[in-house]
Amino acid sequence: MSDAIAAELLSQVVLNIFDTVKLTNEVVIQKENFNKFSNQLEKISSILKSLPIEDIENPESLKDALDVLNQAITVAKQLVFEGHGRSKIYVLMNSRRMVARLKCCGEEIRRALRLIPLASKDISEMLDVEYEDEDEQVLEKVEGAIQERNLDGTYANELLCCIADAMGVPKESDALKREFQELKREMESARSRKDVAEALRMEKLIAVLERADLITSVQEKEIRYFEKRNSLGRTPLEPLHSFYCPISGDIMLDPVETSSRKTFERSAIQRWFSQGNTLCPLTMLPLDTRILRPNKTLRHSIQEWKDRNTIITISTIKSLLETNEQEQVLESLDKLQDLCLERQIHLEWLKMENFIALLIGLLGSRNREIRKRVLLILSLLAKDDTDNKQGIAKVDGALRSIVHSLARQIEESKLALKLLLELSKTNILLQLIGNVQGGILLIVTMLNSDDVEAAKIAHELLENLSFLDQNVIEMAKANYLKPLLLNLSTGAKNVKILMAETVSEIELTEQNKLSLVKDGAVRPLLGLLLENDVEIKKVVVKCLLKLSSLLENGMLMIKQGVTRPLLELLYSHSLQSPALQELIVATIMHLAISTTHQQAEEERVLLLDSEEQVYKFFSLVSLTELDVQNMILKAFQALCQSLSGFTIRMWLRQISAAKVLVHLVELNTHAVRVNALKLCYCLTEDGDHRNISSHITERFIKVLMNIIQASDDAEEMVAAIGIISRLPQETHITEWLLDSGALQTISACLKDQHKHASHRKQVTENSVEALGRFTVSANPEWQKRVAEAGMIPVLVQLLASGTPLSKQKAAISMKQLSESSYCLSKPIKKASVLKRCFTAQETGCPAHLGTCTIESSFCMLQGKALEPLVRMLSEQDVGTCEASLDALMTLLDGQTHYSGSKVLVDANAVAPMIKLLSVPASRLQEKTLTALGQIFQLDEVRNKYKAMATMPLVDITQSKDSRLKSLAAKGLAQLGLLDKQSSYF
Repeated sequence: MSDAIAAELLSQVVLNIFDTVKLTNEVVIQKENFNKFSNQLEKISSILKSLPIEDIENPESLKDALDVLNQAITVAKQLVFEGHGRSKIYVLMNSRRMVARLKCCGEEIRRALRLIPLASKDISEMLDVEYEDEDEQVLEKVEGAIQERNLDGTYANELLCCIADAMGVPKESDALKREFQELKREMESARSRKDVAEALRMEKLIAVLERADLITSVQEKEIRYFEKRNSLGRTPLEPLHSFYCPISGDIMLDPVETSSRKTFERSAIQRWFSQGNTLCPLTMLPLDTRILRPNKTLRHSIQEWKDRNTIITISTIKSLLETNEQEQVLESLDKLQDLCLERQIHLEWLKMENFIALLIGLLGSRNREIRKRVLLILSLLAKDDTDNKQGIAKVDGALRSIVHSLARQIEESKLALKLLLELSKTNILLQLIGNVQGGILLIVTMLNSDDVEAAKIAHELLENLSFLDQNVIEMAKANYLKPLLLNLSTGAKNVKILMAETVSEIELTEQNKLSLVKDGAVRPLLGLLLENDVEIKKVVVKCLLKLSSLLENGMLMIKQGVTRPLLELLYSHSLQSPALQELIVATIMHLAISTTHQQAEEERVLLLDSEEQVYKFFSLVSLTELDVQNMILKAFQALCQSLSGFTIRMWLRQISAAKVLVHLVELNTHAVRVNALKLCYCLTEDGDHRNISSHITERFIKVLMNIIQASDDAEEMVAAIGIISRLPQETHITEWLLDSGALQTISACLKDQHKHASHRKQVTENSVEALGRFTVSANPEWQKRVAEAGMIPVLVQLLASGTPLSKQKAAISMKQLSESSYCLSKPIKKASVLKRCFTAQETGCPAHLGTCTIESSFCMLQGKALEPLVRMLSEQDVGTCEASLDALMTLLDGQTHYSGSKVLVDANAVAPMIKLLSVPASRLQEKTLTALGQIFQLDEVRNKYKAMATMPLVDITQSKDSRLKSLAAKGLAQLGLLDKQSSYF
């Protein structure tokens, strides 16, 4: 044989391989195994193409080898071709046989390769292929279906899906129907070929698969069912004797034949064997215990009998359910439940008999047990059956009746939940369930049920219902916000906007507001704030406004960065919406108010963190409407009262906010005047009048006085009096106040205990502080006007029964008045000798040694202020103690310190003074040491209080304050306990 002929023959083999590979790659069944075969052929093709023909010594042997190889490849090609154009299901049924033949073809090809000269053994072994048992599980199920003839619908559905996966066919009705019809044609083809065995195998598989929903229409099922039902009588048939197990006496479920050809129930004969019996229970002949053959014919007959009687029973039950006999209805429902649990096909029969509408009607029964059974049966009908789910929902009032059961006792509620959960697995029903009035609210309520199972089912049901945005909105209205928050965070833009609109419109509990902020609602809202649409921005700010209304949320929102975007939007030149501006300012006001509740130990958070920000926000007061003005003023009031209040007040003073506020007060527009006044009061708190006093006008003073006299707003009145109490101590301001009748007004505020009773404490404290500016000793004329106004008895009363602050302020006024007492006390004229013989000697004031009265010298003894001032030395409040001590020390000033000391001793003031030495307040201790130093100049006082004063003085000498140590040492020296040359001095 020439080289040309060998090359031609070799080309034919390679071309044959190419065609076979192409066909093999198109196979969809046993794809992995056929791919391996295809790869094997491609390797062979490569080997043949590289074969050096000119080097072969015996061309005839090459020809023979190539003929054998070509024949083997042709057989393989024919095998692959047989799978083309035939039913995929049929190919799958016979795939084991195909793979076995494929293996044989592979072996034949390898044998042929070994015949080719120069083809080494290694090459042959390299082409060895291990084929796998692919799709084995599916094939076992197919063979099981053929053998068992299981006609259950669920089983058929599962089997069909497994077959579809193995074939690579989509699980769609049209595609599966085409494959099913192909299988039927394949069966008819087998019959026409007289291939009875193959046709019977396919017929059995078809009988199972036609039960599957995806390939059999509802109409086809109904036609078959009613044909069968109408062919039956109305009386159930008795079972045949052969249906009973000879051992148990029960109708058999799984009949098996023994080696004696007698049939028993499998479990019964196995139990017989396990008890040591080896003889047939009927024939008493020896049995091979290993042999138990399924009696499929008998099993099929028993099932046919059961199906016939079941269909008749169903018809009977239907008529019984339509009666009003509750016992019969309950009994019938129990039978119906058993049938539903027995076989899947029974559920189909109930649907065909239109039981669904009948059962829905029974949900209106007053009998709880009837309703519970109906709900359970409906759940069984709905399980894994979309048609039944839709059938239930289509019945008029069905969903409403099911929802009503949610409000009943827990067992019934739980059954209703389970049914709704099953229905919710079909998307088209989600809206219908959500539309039932009160339905979602009841489901949300069940989340908090004490029954753990009920709560779990309710949670699953809500998760399913949340697939629809409208249902999520209804859940939010029912205070279940988890789905809304999820949609707000992860939904599409339009969904996020819808969720934000929902938050802005619905009523939220405080707990829900808090949970929304804590669980991350702020970040997606801020993301939406970047949208250019003004309406979207408005929705977002409404949400932020609502969430910030909860004090606890405000601080969280500030920490989450809400301030800067809001301020940037507020200052934006593109902001043309007054409504949006108002919403933003209202939100900032809420955030500001929240800062007043920040705890000292918390990280300091500033809403406005620079003077520039304060300036820009405050400047809007002059540019906006009244409502917005008020909110800005309220925001700054809150900020001034926060932990960062000192800084905010300082920045406000530096930008001359007082000028604007005074102007707003002078305009006397009540709508904004109140808040302007309150903020102005805040700015006076720190005693820094550098940027305030220059803006105070006489008109401003008159407005303040008018407010105090005439305003019905207690808070406004308190603020006005407070401002007066803190105004700079400048003469012209005090004169303006006096000219405006301030003394009379303050007197009225202190004396009228009924006006503004709810704010009496603040009115009194501010009024008595305001009075202090008129009692300064530098202007006795003002003091005189205070005395003439009858204010000293009022001050004394406050010393006795006021609040700690009002006591402190009253003591300060008494101190300032007392500083003038010695100068105003009139010296006592010496009486003539004759007059002294007949009248008693006038002694005068024991403290000031002259003639004193309340009105003329403002004497605290005449005013009976001494006793309450001494009692105040024992107050817990350090400021109150210090103020009372200051007032009492005026009795020790100048020439009267000896007489004043005696007055204090007689008033029992020394002991409480000594106790003040132990109070950890250095300024108070220093003043007390100074006072005691003067009093201890009296010998009898030193001796009396030496023991009591020693230890407190010694303790102070151990302190680090050199000034206090020196004063304490002087006291010890006065008591004779320390040398006057001691180093302490």
